[in-house]
Amino acid sequence: MSIETIRDISIIVLAVTTIAMQVILVLLLLEIISLSRMLRDNIYPILQSADETARTVRGTSVFVSDNVVSPVVRISSFAAGVSQALRILVRRGQ
Repeated sequence: MSIETIRDISIIVLAVTTIAMQVILVLLLLEIISLSRMLRDNIYPILQSADETARTVRGTSVFVSDNVVSPVVRISSFAAGVSQALRILVRRGQ
C-alpha cells in the first residue's frame, strides 16, 4: 500500500468516526432532554406533597401549642406561684 492509500483510508475512518460520534452526541442530548422532562413531571408533585405536609405539620404544631401547651404552662406557673406563696407564708408563721 502506498502512503496516499493509507492517508485516504485514515481520512475515511476519521470521517465515519466523527459522524458516529455526532450521532451518539445527538442521541445523548435527546436522552438528557427526556430525563429532565421526566424528572420535572415526577419531582414537582413530590415537592408539592412535601410542601403540603410541611404546612399541615406547621398548622398542627400551632394548634397543639395554642390549645395544649399554653394552658399547661399557665396552670403550671400558677401552681408554682401558689406553692411558693404558701412556702413563704408557712415560714413566716414559724
